[in-house]
Amino acid sequence: MPANRNDAMNEFDIGWELWRSFLAVMDEKSFAGAARRLHVSQPTVSRHIDQLETALGAKLFTRAQNGLTPTDLAHSLEPHALGMAASADALKRAATGDVDSEEGVVRVTATEIVSTEVLPPILAGFMHEHPGIRIELHVSNRSADLLRRDADIGVRSDRPQQGALLARRLGEIRLGFFVHRAYAERRGLPEKPGDLARHAIIGPDRDVDTLRGMVLAGQQVTPDVFTFRTDNHTAQLAALRAAVGIGVCQVAIAARDPDLLPVLPDWRFDREIWLSMHEDLKTSRRIRLVYDFLGETLAEFLKA
Repeated sequence: MPANRNDAMNEFDIGWELWRSFLAVMDEKSFAGAARRLHVSQPTVSRHIDQLETALGAKLFTRAQNGLTPTDLAHSLEPHALGMAASADALKRAATGDVDSEEGVVRVTATEIVSTEVLPPILAGFMHEHPGIRIELHVSNRSADLLRRDADIGVRSDRPQQGALLARRLGEIRLGFFVHRAYAERRGLPEKPGDLARHAIIGPDRDVDTLRGMVLAGQQVTPDVFTFRTDNHTAQLAALRAAVGIGVCQVAIAARDPDLLPVLPDWRFDREIWLSMHEDLKTSRRIRLVYDFLGETLAEFLKA
């Protein structure tokens, strides 16, 4: 064992492949799971972790009945390793094409509903016109860090605050309460907000950010209000379409399904939609093409 951590860092070269294995083990909590994710052998992952622990002079994982448990050091290193992963991905994307080329990879991040219900038909037309551009769609309700190049372009409901980002307000998405026709035939429709207490409501589970400040029928909303709870917005929409109960849906999406009926139509609320990218990427032709196209088509979609 080296005398101190500085000596260890000098003696061992910590290559990216070690950190990649580290991140996979952090996610999978086992060498076998990490090996399957990375398409390498289990001994390779185990060896990478041994090399990383030796270089750092400290343990990163301890064995437990349900797998490997990350140490405090592992948790503290994870965000930095994730930053390395984002940079490595950005480097690979940048290497896929010249700045003046209409070929290469563009990574777009958007929420679950926008990614599954809005963007696919929009991007289909773009990709037909620009077959050399490959789209990576990062589906998450958490904002990817565009400054760290986790993604090239972001479609979000929050206005970007970082000065290094180019941001364009596209408009507002109108949301409302809806229910499937089959549910309404079984249970009827609420006539006033107070009637909702007698109905099945679809909503979030542990997403405290969504619940914070949410008021329903004059009461602060807690998870106990919801009969069907999930933090996955796509699953919420699927439950709404399956006639599980009353849920929130984009008005434009509900308008495409004649079986989705509005509930308490006066209860409508809007969310802004912003398009953003790092200002350093504006010289990349392929990224600018996607950015401008999304800006135009999404703005038109929001007007409908």
